[in-house]
Amino acid sequence: MSLLYGESLFVTRNNQPILQDVDIVLERGEMLGLIGPNGAGKSTLLRLLAGVIEADTGSLSLNETPISSVPRSERARRIAYLPQLSEIAWPMSVERIIELGRTPHLEPWQSVGEADREIIERVICHTDLLDFRERSFNTLSGGEQARVLLARAMVTEPDILLADEPVSALDPAHQLDVMNLLRQHCESGHSVIVVLHDLSLAAHYCHRLQLLHHGMTLAEGSAEEVLNEKNLADAYEIELTKANGKALKPTSLPWRRLYRLY
Repeated sequence: MSLLYGESLFVTRNNQPILQDVDIVLERGEMLGLIGPNGAGKSTLLRLLAGVIEADTGSLSLNETPISSVPRSERARRIAYLPQLSEIAWPMSVERIIELGRTPHLEPWQSVGEADREIIERVICHTDLLDFRERSFNTLSGGEQARVLLARAMVTEPDILLADEPVSALDPAHQLDVMNLLRQHCESGHSVIVVLHDLSLAAHYCHRLQLLHHGMTLAEGSAEEVLNEKNLADAYEIELTKANGKALKPTSLPWRRLYRLY
């Protein structure tokens, strides 16, 4: 039984097709990478899965239950969405913003308890934010803010974490940290759908890739199956670099972290 299943999803905007007959499947414990050039429909698909927008036609189910039948409170606990651009209007502390990720698990006006605090503390450590916990969010750099927002999504402990370009503002070391955290989230029995432009990170960390082009699925499968010369040429107008006449493996990652934070 698939955790999340979408079939024949169509989305239009201003009478223009954004997604066309897209299917998507997510299994428990899996990281699915959504890749494709700018304008391919990746962020739209993620917004659709998060419930931010609705499909014109098609079906979407969570654990074989139509997602429209799942109460919003339950969806908030089971699906966390990290959009590409987020703004915090109030001068809140980093720790307070992360704490808000526990809101779907609380009753109205209920404060976080000891178990919630343990989860928050663990995530703060894992996302390398101990030194920032008392800082105002608005004083942080773009990359630091991105890590705070990821931490807020992770403390929800969702079945599904939807992350739209979570590493785009990060330096290489913290890119690896974030991807390791997302992979660890999957290894603990949860699932992730992540939009990525870095094909090396996508190939190295994701269990499967889904390549979108012009709002349609061009290819789906392992990195070796998806990132072949034809698909790269058709979608991106690029080719794999060759060494000694042989194309480099798409899963090649030219660097690694000197140490792990956890």
